[in-house]
Amino acid sequence: MVPAAEGREAAVTRLMALDGRGELASVHVRLTALALAVSERTVWTWLAVARREGRLSACMPDRSTVTPELRARLAVWGGNVAAVHRELLAEAVKAGVADSVPSLRTLQRAVRRDLSMGERVGLRGGEAARRRYDVYGKRPSTHRNACWEGDHKRIPVRVDLEGSAVCPWVTWFIDVATKAIVGVALTPHQPARDAVLAALRTGISRQDPHGPFGGLPGRVRVDRGKEFLCKTVERALGAFAVPVDDLPAYKPYRKGTIEALNGAVEEMLLVSLPGYTHRARPAEAYHPDPVGELLSYPDFVKVLLDWVRWWNTEHHPAGLADGLTPLAAWEADPAPVEDVAQERLAFFALEDDGRVRKITTNGIRWRCRAYIAPWMVGHVGTRIRLRYLPHYDGQIEVFSAEYPDRHLGTAHLAEEATLEQRRALALVRDNKARQLKADLKAAEKLRKTRYSATTTAAAPRPRRTVTSFEAQAEIARSRAGDLAARALPDLIPPREPPASWARPVVRPRRPAGPQTDAGQAGDGGPPGEADVRDDSGER
Repeated sequence: MVPAAEGREAAVTRLMALDGRGELASVHVRLTALALAVSERTVWTWLAVARREGRLSACMPDRSTVTPELRARLAVWGGNVAAVHRELLAEAVKAGVADSVPSLRTLQRAVRRDLSMGERVGLRGGEAARRRYDVYGKRPSTHRNACWEGDHKRIPVRVDLEGSAVCPWVTWFIDVATKAIVGVALTPHQPARDAVLAALRTGISRQDPHGPFGGLPGRVRVDRGKEFLCKTVERALGAFAVPVDDLPAYKPYRKGTIEALNGAVEEMLLVSLPGYTHRARPAEAYHPDPVGELLSYPDFVKVLLDWVRWWNTEHHPAGLADGLTPLAAWEADPAPVEDVAQERLAFFALEDDGRVRKITTNGIRWRCRAYIAPWMVGHVGTRIRLRYLPHYDGQIEVFSAEYPDRHLGTAHLAEEATLEQRRALALVRDNKARQLKADLKAAEKLRKTRYSATTTAAAPRPRRTVTSFEAQAEIARSRAGDLAARALPDLIPPREPPASWARPVVRPRRPAGPQTDAGQAGDGGPPGEADVRDDSGER
């Protein structure tokens, strides 16, 4: 059955053509009324209107449209149609054309008709809100290791790290085809490139406990995180000819697999842990869990790695066909896996110091600290080169300078501080930071001028009025504390120069008048010129 509003024009056109040839009959009107679910009288009315006015369709009333100017006003008012209507009405009343403004209901209907739901929500909440109403395509299915996606996630769980509560970060990579988490690395703070390299190393390695997932990926997709795009990561993956796809920023749907994993770990694991920061809170003041009741950092790492193991071996992600687990999907995939030799992966992504050094009786000197190892005995004077993991100086890898691929051994930092010393040092640094914060806060309070509240359109008055005497006193105190202002160059007179130095001799000025012969043939200079002589009287 065709709706009457949509089929009227075609039906009336056909009936008018029959009427023009004199072939129109009641049976034609009856068939049209039956097809459009209207009465025969309605169809005869349509024909009468067509004969009288030449109009084949219904008369549509004039309607308002959303013009570019109206879009701009909606953007200014955050999508508030009523506010835009008040503004238009006020301008029309001022211009004396109030009847030209459509009613509020008409304007609201025009906005609903001409703007999509995403556009209307975007005017209120911005691009992030509009994006929830977009439709995203799905990439075609691929084979295992065809593509990995990587990302950082701040874990919203407070854990105990040496007596302090911190929220750790996880850096992980997931295989797009099988939904298997191939590499994981955790840090108790915001990660750097060393976390990316550690996660990649665990992802590429297929040795226990990282296997059977791994191998070299065909490509890696990341967003514009500086840790993923640094030269160290680029060189590490470039050594295996693995390209890195730099996706546009603030477009999480371009790497939906890893973003889905970020949401799944919070809903399926983190919400149940003590110290979860996104848990619903009561109306009264929020009191976080004491540090003593939180998970320790090693315990939390164990819990997260156990969940990763459960995800890979027991969970059934919705994106896999036939309800397979990532492990079953990985084993059922016939695509070959390209492994990397373990000896090549042992020093994966180490940075080169770039200098040739020698082993001394104190070990190896690097960054003003000594590194020693038992294997150095008998190697004093050996020329070596260093490689190290970024952002970690607890140990270094030592290679021969003559044979760069020959690994001599690992050296560790000598005289490392104990846990008690590090805690005491952290306490001292915290006290200094708090004192500096208090000083800056006090200075900011003095710098800002607070004004009283106003109820009329007038300039506000300062809350505290400073007298002239108080201002001069504070300026004087500031100058007294300013070392540059206190510097007095004439406070200590200069010492007498040595007797061997030549001293300037200033001759008295001659009175103005006609020059004498002696003046013309005298010193050869203008009158009053200083004559420089040494102590012997010679020029």
